[in-house]
Amino acid sequence: MTDQYTMQDPTKMYADRTPDEQYLPGAGTDEELAQNVPADHGEDSYRGSGRLQGRKALITGGDSGIGAAVAIAYAREGADVAIVYLPEEQEDADRILQLIRDAGQKGVGIAGDLKDAEFARETVATTVRELGGLDIVVNNAGKQQHVEDIVDLTDEEFDETFKTNAYATFWITKAAVPHLAPGSAIINTTSIQAYAPSPHLVHYAATKATVNNLAKGLAAQLAPKGIRVNAVAPGPIWTPLQPAGGQPSDALPEAGEQTYLGRWGQPAELAPAYVFLASGESSYVVGETLHVDGGMPTP
Repeated sequence: MTDQYTMQDPTKMYADRTPDEQYLPGAGTDEELAQNVPADHGEDSYRGSGRLQGRKALITGGDSGIGAAVAIAYAREGADVAIVYLPEEQEDADRILQLIRDAGQKGVGIAGDLKDAEFARETVATTVRELGGLDIVVNNAGKQQHVEDIVDLTDEEFDETFKTNAYATFWITKAAVPHLAPGSAIINTTSIQAYAPSPHLVHYAATKATVNNLAKGLAAQLAPKGIRVNAVAPGPIWTPLQPAGGQPSDALPEAGEQTYLGRWGQPAELAPAYVFLASGESSYVVGETLHVDGGMPTP
């Protein structure tokens, strides 16, 4: 069994996980995704080494995709973890919570819609109450729907995308800061789209640019308090978000070919970046956007 420390040819990894054309209704779930081409969250491969021992983390969108991989990695590194997810994603959440508990850590599930400001703020209070504190915040939950022409982009879609991706990041961060001691970390999930927006994702890309910029500004503001803020910018990563309207169905088989590695990335390949930014190993890393994108030109 390989793990993240095993030397492998990155161009040949996951060669058996190329998706075909498909569509998932609603927000999409990993349970549905696994019926075609499953994503790898590190369930069978991530090996912890105590890098987050005793830490307490809140991860939004922690039931599937990148958030799920981060939740598994954090638990195996010794952290207790609270995950936030939509009620319809309960089955995915239950599976990740069990993996957290299998790692010997406390797992807390918080179901609700982050477009609701009060719920977003309450996720922090719930985490602090259930875990006994908070020192890692991962703002990861995202909404992505492709729209080919701006004249077809509705006010509702634009508003929901900003509320889920940008406003929720603001609401949660604002609520969390009073609980964060020196040494704590905030990590925002931005995207390659913040730097190289696709024509059919202009509203999503705008939210990711906002989230990225928010991390930069907050890094300067919070660093004197000993709180480090950074961001991770994924490239094309195989998650339920993609076939659930995030990309056109006919684009799925070719997505990722534009990267230097020529393939989709997997959530498990993101987790080590989030572990690094949350751990003391990155004590001098502040306001950084760490690109995990298979090789795509960025500023």
